[in-house]
Amino acid sequence: MLRFLNIANFALIDSLQIEFQPGLNVLSGETGSGKSIIIDALGLLLGERGTADMIRTGETKAYVEGVFEFQGNTPLMNLLAESGVETPEDDLIIRREITSNGRGRVFVNNQMVTLSVLKAIQPHVVDIHGQGEQQSLLSIDTHLNVLDAFAGAASLRANVSHAYDEISRLLKELEANRQSESDRLKALDMIEFQLGEIEQANLSESEDTELEAERIKLANAEKLTVLCDEIYQHIYEAEHSALARISAVQRRLNDLAALDPVFQPQLDQLANAKYILDDISFSISDYSQNIQHSSERLQFVEDRLEEIRRLKRKYGNSISEILAVRDKLLEQKSSLLHSEETGKKLESELGKAIAKYQKVANEISDLRRQAAIKLEKSVTKELSAVALGAAQFSVQFANQAGNQISAKIFDLLGQKVEDIGRFGKESVEFFFTANKGEELKPLKSVASGGELSRLMLVLKTVTAPTLFPRTLIFDEIDSGIGGRVAEAVGQRLKKLAKTNQVLCITHQSQIARYADTHLLVSKEVSANRTVTRLTILDEDGRIDELVRMIGGSTATLAARKHARELLQVQ
Repeated sequence: MLRFLNIANFALIDSLQIEFQPGLNVLSGETGSGKSIIIDALGLLLGERGTADMIRTGETKAYVEGVFEFQGNTPLMNLLAESGVETPEDDLIIRREITSNGRGRVFVNNQMVTLSVLKAIQPHVVDIHGQGEQQSLLSIDTHLNVLDAFAGAASLRANVSHAYDEISRLLKELEANRQSESDRLKALDMIEFQLGEIEQANLSESEDTELEAERIKLANAEKLTVLCDEIYQHIYEAEHSALARISAVQRRLNDLAALDPVFQPQLDQLANAKYILDDISFSISDYSQNIQHSSERLQFVEDRLEEIRRLKRKYGNSISEILAVRDKLLEQKSSLLHSEETGKKLESELGKAIAKYQKVANEISDLRRQAAIKLEKSVTKELSAVALGAAQFSVQFANQAGNQISAKIFDLLGQKVEDIGRFGKESVEFFFTANKGEELKPLKSVASGGELSRLMLVLKTVTAPTLFPRTLIFDEIDSGIGGRVAEAVGQRLKKLAKTNQVLCITHQSQIARYADTHLLVSKEVSANRTVTRLTILDEDGRIDELVRMIGGSTATLAARKHARELLQVQ
């Protein structure tokens, strides 16, 4: 349940805090007052695309924050745990920020998460139904999704999709294997050439790093020798070398320590310094003797580095990547050399994948057909509750048409198979009629706007069962309806709100009268800026708002009496 919503610098909203209650929460107000902005903010909070133009003019950042109660919702808790989000016992806090530079951040319980995690959370807490979703019912692509949701077919649907992807992968590999002999030999020649280039180079890991270090030494051999000689002279051989001076100091300090033992530690330190300088001088001498002054070796190293750079330009950014390409080429060579054997193996694997697909596709087909009967009954029953008692609803099946996968299987294997689709072998379309005695026709051909609104409400009610109550949001569910029909929709929303929290934006008094909590959205001018405000209405406020919604220009005694009766008779 959505308990609290905090919106800042979003569109016309400067700062808005809303406490929602259980049951039916109705939002009403004049057209353009900002009701849909609140729904847009909720959409942003739950994963919709965020853009900089959503930010209130003059501000650099907007944010939306929501607090949700989700006691005992095990699937949601598992999802959060898998995403690394700590979960308190009762509350889920989601915060979404967008900035003027187009960047945004998402926090769940004060931990930053990705947008994909937010989108995965959304179905567990909120379901938003707007006019765009109503229109999506006219597309038969969504009908299969609706039926599968009702059937609880998510797991089987995923299995079918996975089996389909496996068939597609094997078909591509088999098609490549069946390429012409000429193409196969050309590919083999190219692979042999590339392998020859890489293998002839006889590369080793980190060789380029070692060669570059050697190149620097060879190119600077003379300077290195001079520096080593100067250091050796200063430490060891010069008349006034460091070691000679330390020896003189050592003799004086030894005399001093003989007179006063307090200088013995300094004498020991000086001896250590002498040993250190000895080591440095001998190391420098050894290094100097091993410096190469070879222009031939320098030329070899530079040529070798250039060869490695050339191979990097063709095969990868590092020796590791080049060697990985070599391994891949070896695999491709082996495959081409053994194409007949590989082809037979692929044919066998493809046959098994087709059999697996047919098994899971038949399982989901049986489940769908059983669920379709139940869905038809459930929808028909609910239609009467929204003043469509004479309406009929049907789920009709058809085979996948013009399937390319099946055609490819026949071309490659000579095997005829039923049409194969990503989510099964059948397509689904809803048929509908609102009038008794009329022929059932495709939904897209017969449903009016008002009928579509009510059918959407019914479908969402019966196809989205859940063990855990959620927040159901209806944005202008009353579009295209009024009078007795709006009354029926209000009653259905009221009933739905007994098991789920419902948020409904409406212009109809027949729906608003059923609210458990009625919120008025309005616009006002503050400091020469238009802002959206929200007020929780008491009984008198509700009466005033119902009078406005009914159409009364003034709150006459008769209009107020009618509004009061609407609230009392539910």
